[in-house]
Amino acid sequence: MTIWLSGDLGAGKTTLTRGLLRGLNFFGRVKSPTYTLLEIYPFSSFNLYHFDLYRFADPIEWEESGFRELFNAQSVCLVEWPEKAEGMLPQPDLLIQLDLAGDGRLARLSGNTEEGRRCAQNVMESYLSG
Repeated sequence: MTIWLSGDLGAGKTTLTRGLLRGLNFFGRVKSPTYTLLEIYPFSSFNLYHFDLYRFADPIEWEESGFRELFNAQSVCLVEWPEKAEGMLPQPDLLIQLDLAGDGRLARLSGNTEEGRRCAQNVMESYLSG
C-alpha cells in the first residue's frame, strides 16, 4: 500500500506516522527521516517504509535513489512531501492531506484505489464510533 502524506512543515506528517506505528504495536523510536530520507520498520508479514522527500531538489532524485523497488506487495510505503518527486512516484492508494486548524490538525483522506477507499472508510468508521 502506498500512502502520500501532504501538508506544510509542522502539519503533523511524522506525528501521524508515529501514531500509525503505535497502532501497529511498534513501540520503538520513531523519528523523522528528513535527513536520512528513509526509516524502515520491519513487521512479521510486511515492511513499513517511511520516506521524507523534503530535501529533494529535483524529481529525478527519486529515480537515482533506488527506492522504487521498495514499493511492492510486501510493503506499506508512507511518503512525506510526495510533490518533491512528482511524476516519478507510484500513485497513492491513499492520500492524506494535513492542515493546521487552530491548535489541532485537519486530515482529509482520499482513497484512490479500492484498498485506499476501504482504508479511508475504516478510519472514518473508527472516528465516528469513538
